[in-house]
Formats: sequence, C-alpha cells, structure tokens
Amino acid sequence: MKIVLGASLLAVIAAMMAGCQGGESASPVTQTAQARVVESRQQQVPVNVRTTGTVHARETAIVSAQVMGRIQQVLVSAGESVRAGQTLVVLDDAALRASSDQAQAAVRAAQGQQAAAQTDASLAASTLERYRQLQAEKSVSPQEMDEVTRRAEAASARLDAVRAQTEAALAQTNGAAAMLSYTRLRAPFSGLVTARMADPGTMASPGMPLLQIDHAGALQLQTTVDESAISAIHKGMKVQVKFDGAGAATFAGAIAEINAAADPTSHSFLVKIDLPSSGQLRAGMYATAEFPNGVRQAILIPRSSVVSRGSLVCVYVLDARGIAQLRSVTLGAAQGNLVEVLSGISAGEKLVDAPADRDLAGKRIEVQP
Repeated sequence: MKIVLGASLLAVIAAMMAGCQGGESASPVTQTAQARVVESRQQQVPVNVRTTGTVHARETAIVSAQVMGRIQQVLVSAGESVRAGQTLVVLDDAALRASSDQAQAAVRAAQGQQAAAQTDASLAASTLERYRQLQAEKSVSPQEMDEVTRRAEAASARLDAVRAQTEAALAQTNGAAAMLSYTRLRAPFSGLVTARMADPGTMASPGMPLLQIDHAGALQLQTTVDESAISAIHKGMKVQVKFDGAGAATFAGAIAEINAAADPTSHSFLVKIDLPSSGQLRAGMYATAEFPNGVRQAILIPRSSVVSRGSLVCVYVLDARGIAQLRSVTLGAAQGNLVEVLSGISAGEKLVDAPADRDLAGKRIEVQP
C-alpha cells in the first residue's frame, strides 16, 4: 500500500513539473516606445580660466587729510555726485589762520625795514658820489673818503640782508597760505562718492583717508589670476565678463593691465579688464571673467537628453539590441546646447533624446525621425 501511494505522488509531481516547463517555453514580450535618438561625441572644447572680481572706476581717488585738524564739516555723503574742485570736507583752521596772519605781519615788518634800508642805502650812495667829486677836487682827506665809502658799503649790505628777510617772510606767508588751503579738501575730478570714512568732530591727521571718489565714466573689472594661468593671457585679450546682478548679462571686455609682479601671499596677479559703457553696470558690482586657455578633448551630449531621477542625473543609453537602460552620469560645463560628460558614458553611445518624464528603462526604442 505504501509503494502504490509513493508512485502516485511521483506521478503528480512529474505532471506539475511538466506543466511548469510548458508555461516557461514562451519568452516574455518586450515593450517598445518611440523616441528620438542622439549620439555622444568626442570633440575639442575651449579651456577657460574662470576668476571673480569687483567693478571699479578706471580712476579712483582717496581724499586724505594733509594737515592735523578737527573735522568741522563733511559736505557730501556716499552715493553723491561731485564736480571737480568742489569743497568736500572742511577742517578747523584757527591755528593755521593764526600762523598765516603772523607770517603776513612778518612780511609787512620786513617790507618796512627794507624801505628804511633802501633810503639809507640811497643816501649813502649819493653821499659817496659827492665825496668822489670832492676827492677829484682834492677837497677831502683820504680818511674822510674811506669813512664815506665804508658807510655806503654797509648800507648796501644791510639792504641786501633786509631784502633776503623780506623774501623769507614772503615764502613763509606762501607756505602758511598753502597749509591753510589744506583745510578745505576739494574733489580732484568729477565723479561719484563711493565711500565716506569720517564724520564731523573726528580729529584728522596727515594721510588719514576721509572719502573715496570714483571718476565718472568708464569702468574696469579688477580680478586676480593664478600664476599657473598668467602665461595664457595678455594685454588686449578679449574676455567674457558675466554679471549675476545685471540681469545675468554678459559683456565683452578687454584686458587693459596686468601687474608685473605677483602677490607674494596668494601667488596671483592683479588683472584689470576694461568694460563697455552700460547703464546696467555700477562700481562695486561682482562679476565673473573667463579667460581662454587653449582647447581639450571632451565627450559632449545634448542637454535635452539629460533627466533627473531623484538626486541623480541620468541618461537613457541604448544597448546593442536598442533597449534603453537608465545610467547615472556626472556632468561638467555646458557648451551651448551641449553639456560635457565627465563620467558615465563614452563617445559613440546612443542616447534617448528628450525622454521627459517617461519611464523607458527596459523598453525597446523605435527611432523617431
């Protein structure tokens, strides 16, 4: 009885296995989808050195104090336009004005002494002339003639000394007037006040910066270039300058100046780029400059073939049978409508173009014109 039951069980199992094998004999049907197909290509792309910098006026002046004095007035604020020669800052001039008055008084005294010395010298000269006539007539003694001659020479020497004193007093007056003029700080040119560093009541000392003024007109981007790339740029080179704060605008600039020496700390060179005239640009704006630095080989694909899946950047790659496989890639810089692929695919592979939100993984792609 046990033998019969075992045989029946084996028969049932064999029948079930035969049924399963019969069900697997038909291969599953692969789904298809229509899409445009593009190909990754290897080609040369430009190599750019990218730096950042700040916009400045081509001419900038720091208005500084030249004499010691307390600030009485600051007549302008940051953002104001000024004209050449306009008074910007007034310092207390009481001490310098007193020195100027004293110098002028010394000039008047010296001029008075000079007038008196001139009179004495003239009188002595005329007396000497009369004595010479008398000497010719043998009417004066040699001693009298010597005395008159010495008095005339002394009067002339005193006149020369007083004239020198008068010139010194005049020079002192001019110096005092110049020092007094330093209490009125004026704009060196027409422009815009970009910084105000002092307020009334502050004690100003020589060299102390009080205002910064940018010359009205042309602007420059000042940026730094690393020493490894400085050999690739030269004066006059065209540079693309991008501004995020000017409506994401891009301007064509030209290198106007390259510092001859590098900064010893950063090992970089200061580069100044002339910018075109534009109402969008202002001093102090932040910008990015791109300097061309040769070419290199890169793999490029259309930007339209790239899709995002969560936090991953992917493309659909077709295998030899035309079936799409989702593959993660690492992208580099954009080149117009193309984008560089740093890793994930190689040159010559076929990709699905503009897959949008469709799930094409595992589907056979029918090429759409």
